[in-house]
Amino acid sequence: METFVVLAVLALVVGLAIRSLVKDRKQGGGCDGDCSHCKGCH
Repeated sequence: METFVVLAVLALVVGLAIRSLVKDRKQGGGCDGDCSHCKGCH
């Protein structure tokens, strides 16, 4: 039972992280890997 609870919490955290990344991407935020675009690497 404890393993199920830990897995459920972990799945929730991962799901929220992925949702946040997708939301940032749709809004034009986040890193797209093109450093010349945002000058974030230097």
